[in-house]
Amino acid sequence: MPVQRTLFGRPIRLQTPPRRFQLLFVFIILFILTLLVFGPPTSADLPTYEQVTEAVKNPQLHLPDLPELPELPSVPNPFGPSAHKPPVQPNSTSSSAYRAIEWLSDFKWRNPFSSSITLDENRAVLPPLKERPSIYTFYDPKRKQDKTVSEAENRLLLTWRRAWWAQGFRPQVLSRAEAMKHPRYDLVQRMKLDAKVELEIMRWLAWGFMDGGVLANWLALPMAEYDNPMLGFLRRKEYPKLSRVESLHNGIFFGEGMAVNEAIRKAIDNELLKNVTANKQKIAELATKDGGAVVNLLSSADVTVDTKANAVAYYSTNTITTKYKTVAEKLTNMTQVEGLELLASLINSHLHLTFQETYSEGVAVVKPLPEHTTALTYEAIDIARNLTQCPGTPMPKSCPPNRPKCTPCNPNKPRKLQLLPSYKDLSGLYSISTVPHPYTLNSLHYTRDTLDANFLRKSAQRDLWIGALTKDMLGEQHSESWRVVAFKDEVAAPDSASHSLWLTAERVTQADLDWIFGFNLPQLASPNSEPSSPSDTSELIVFPRPGMPESIPGVDVPEERWIKNEEERLKKAREAIKSKDRRMQEIVDMVEKWNLADTEAWKFARAFSARRRRERKKWEEEEQKFAGSERKAGIRPGAGGGGRWTDRL
Repeated sequence: MPVQRTLFGRPIRLQTPPRRFQLLFVFIILFILTLLVFGPPTSADLPTYEQVTEAVKNPQLHLPDLPELPELPSVPNPFGPSAHKPPVQPNSTSSSAYRAIEWLSDFKWRNPFSSSITLDENRAVLPPLKERPSIYTFYDPKRKQDKTVSEAENRLLLTWRRAWWAQGFRPQVLSRAEAMKHPRYDLVQRMKLDAKVELEIMRWLAWGFMDGGVLANWLALPMAEYDNPMLGFLRRKEYPKLSRVESLHNGIFFGEGMAVNEAIRKAIDNELLKNVTANKQKIAELATKDGGAVVNLLSSADVTVDTKANAVAYYSTNTITTKYKTVAEKLTNMTQVEGLELLASLINSHLHLTFQETYSEGVAVVKPLPEHTTALTYEAIDIARNLTQCPGTPMPKSCPPNRPKCTPCNPNKPRKLQLLPSYKDLSGLYSISTVPHPYTLNSLHYTRDTLDANFLRKSAQRDLWIGALTKDMLGEQHSESWRVVAFKDEVAAPDSASHSLWLTAERVTQADLDWIFGFNLPQLASPNSEPSSPSDTSELIVFPRPGMPESIPGVDVPEERWIKNEEERLKKAREAIKSKDRRMQEIVDMVEKWNLADTEAWKFARAFSARRRRERKKWEEEEQKFAGSERKAGIRPGAGGGGRWTDRL
């Protein structure tokens, strides 16, 4: 029988209270316990009226200090209004086996991710293309000149064009055709001047027709670092006065179009030219004086003389005769072609030597994640060895005319060549690196022939390459977005772009290296450890190639069989990236989205290289019918000067 409970003699029934009352009792008990433990609030804990008023007026002063969060990429709002893509700019696309290379030139290029600007996952944002100031030279070949001599002279003109292009200029070769369009051409023709004087005046007439700028002799070449003050001044296109350089005779002039044409008018109106027959001897002597005939027909106030410029080397007839006798002896009628070829080799060697002295710390091949990326560095190391090799030259101990105290290249003390696991921003160090596609890098780094979604989610780290590349430069505290911006600065910023070269791993060959550096990379090397000549009759001396760089300290050199595996994986990765198979395209796209920063770096470096190539190719097409073009010099257009490096996008 159940027990019947009573209270004061009356039966009662015990039952559980409703759930809402149970919760109320629990909150009451917790509140009482809180008061017992912490005590009731005091007046000191409550803000005063003045404090509340101040907080309302200046809320930003009373916010708690929160840690800085990395900037996140803008994510499109699927529920917001749709936006049109920006219009495609002209000449902003280049074909490639690994999808089309597309870019947009915009001042917002330092944004970490291009897609937030372009609304296009495949288009990279590059800095606006800087306008190249024109620099002119005048070339008037002799009539009925032998074809071999013309081709040799055109190769010298090509050397001149290449050197000035690498320094940021737009070199153009003028001829008598431009001079004939000047209003004062007929007047000069009727004077029957001496050949040398007439040639100098024709040079000025052609320059005046082009409305001034910079006029250089085609044997006056830039031999200094890209940041040289004189070259920087010439690139600015602001020439307040018609000027020349004292030490360069008539090698280089610069001035505005009005000043140039006014100088031409004054020179032609000179009293000496009113009676050419009577003053023939005096006029001929003017051509031999410093500055040339036109300068000496003017007053000293008409042309300013710059005495501090040292960036240009002028291989005048007098300079060649006094300093480079080996070449001068060949510049005769019987051996003129050989002499011109030797002069081209001498000038090229001096340009190469200037590069080597500019980067006194040598050349570094940057190899992030070095354990399994040896196959990625083949092209970079090959280029670095060419840059550190002593250039072929007929006079190994010679120096450029503007730098008589240089240190000639010594094969027994080769320039420093090293491998680095991370990029170092040093002014005396030239860096070369290969930017891989994320699929390529992950395949090599994790030693996998194929990648899939399961592996990416469970095992693969994000953005490995950009983190390893910028580790020494930025440390380990910055976000990937910050690292991408720093990388873009090193690739494309005006003050740092000339100090490094960024290749892409998926391209088997590299483009326009001779035009990037401003000189031909060595094509020949001595077969032994001593300097030698290509043939018994050649005056050219070539040097042995430097050895391979030492391995990175602390990183084991892989065995040959593992390197072979890397080469096979690299080949498979290249095939996967350009595959038309839908499943493979989905995997590649998945890898790109898993490594947004690495993908952005690859797209940016790839687009920057393609635009640089596109710019030069378009310019070469415009100039191909003029002297000094690759076609006129007997070089296959697009071969970049010939040799082992050819152009393929």
